[in-house]
This record gives sequence, structure tokens and C-alpha cells, in this order.
Amino acid sequence: MDQEDEAQNSRSIFRRCRLQRDQIDTGNHLYNDYFSDNPTFLGDYFRNRYRMSKSLFIGHAILSYEYQPKPDYFQYFDQRFDATGQLGFNIFQKCTSAIRQLAYDIAPDAFDEYLHMGASTSRDCLNNYCKCIIHMFAREYLRKPTEEDVHRLHAKHLEMHGFPGMLGSLDCMHWAWKNCPVAWQRYYHRGDHEGPTIMIKMVASYDMCIWHAFFGPAGPNNDINILNESDLFEDLLDGRAPEVRYTINGHEFTKGYYLVDGIYPEWATLVKSFKCPLEPKKYKV
Repeated sequence: MDQEDEAQNSRSIFRRCRLQRDQIDTGNHLYNDYFSDNPTFLGDYFRNRYRMSKSLFIGHAILSYEYQPKPDYFQYFDQRFDATGQLGFNIFQKCTSAIRQLAYDIAPDAFDEYLHMGASTSRDCLNNYCKCIIHMFAREYLRKPTEEDVHRLHAKHLEMHGFPGMLGSLDCMHWAWKNCPVAWQRYYHRGDHEGPTIMIKMVASYDMCIWHAFFGPAGPNNDINILNESDLFEDLLDGRAPEVRYTINGHEFTKGYYLVDGIYPEWATLVKSFKCPLEPKKYKV
């Protein structure tokens, strides 16, 4: 026992190094740069660095959210005292960290020199910020179109484009996956793209609102594979899709359709573009 006690006493005690981050001064500095009545950086700088206009910054909406009982991820953005008795980060610092991680796809501690915020705190800001966004806006924006939405889209597309029964435009694109794990890269890499990509299928309306999004699974994908994998037409197959009647060339229809390009199959709910040659050289009988 004596030898064990001596061995334990001889061990060096390593304490965690705590950086003296000045949250108060950095918070005031950030506020004066972008959020005060006379900010140092005006609207164009804010849009470039936050990837949004200042009117879309929802920090005040998070603080003033009155839902009771208030979820923990809303309470996270309240400015509190930490274990050492120092006042912590404010709402502007926490939201700035989360928004810039989303906007620039960078490491959590990339703005440590400016915000004086460590990596673990930045990750918590991003996690809680996303939960607040989903909680506040899921019912309005992260949902399927209702029957009222379908009627409004039909009327607006008819007014703007002259297309009765149109729900929106449907297409796929490759989204570059910069931080794809090495072990997965061969599953998400195609020869016609540099580096790994994820294929996403979206439906967008005239007002650039995305009504449907689906990320394709691993493997060689194209527009048809992604369409077959997604749940876009589940309501239509189950008979739950909203009914809207319209007539084209003397034929009456009861369901809407999407505009697509030439790769998609010949389905009644998909309308492809067609060439309208204006020069004799391009016209083929």
C-alpha cells in the first residue's frame, strides 16, 4: 500500500487550460459591427457575411418566443452566468456562430478569434439554433402543400405562365459533399463530377418555395432512380392528393402536374418540355 500511495503522489496533476475569453467585449464589438443603429458594416456587408438580409436574422424572435413551457433549446440562447460567475455569450454571438457554420460549411471554431467562442460551444449553438428554427417554422414551411396551397399554386401558375393545373417544377441536382467520409466516397462519386456528391430532388413553385426535397441514397443515381425512391406521389397513389379540376384541349383533368425535362418517364403527372424550332435548319420532320 505504501508503494501505491507513493506512486499516486508522484503522478503529475494536469489541469485543463482555460482560455480567458472576453465574452462581454467581443459581444459589444459584434453588436457595434452589425446590429447597432449605426453599424460599422452596412447592409451589403451583412448579406455577404451572413448570407441573408438583416431582416431575416431571427435572434429577437428566439428570445421573444412565448411558448410555454419553453423548450430547453430556446432557453439556451438566454444570456447567463457561467460556473466561474462570468456573464456568458449573448444571443447575437450564438446566432452568428450558428448561421456562419451553416452559410460557410466550416469548422465550429473557425471564428474563435473574432467571436472568442470554443468549438464545443459553437456546436451547441448550431444544434440548438436548428431546433429553434424547426420548432418555429416547421408548420408553415417544412410541410406538404395543403388543398388551399394547391388551389393557390394552380391559379398563380395559370396567371403567370398560362399553364392550368401546374403544381411546380421538378428536377434533380448534384450537391457537392465536401466533408464526405473517405470510406463512403466511392459510393457517392460519379465520373462526370469531381469529388463525392449527393443527389437531391426538389419541387419548387413560382415564388421559389421548395415544397418537396429528397436526398438520394448511396450508389449510381440519376433523375429516374431518385424519383422512384422518393415519396412524392404517395398521396396521389393513396387517393389523398387534393383534387383540382381544369380543362386542356377539351379534356378534363382532376390532378395537377409538374414540369420536368426529357429524362423523366411518360407519366400523366409529369409534363415535359418540347422543342419549338424557329429556324428551318433546326427543324426536323
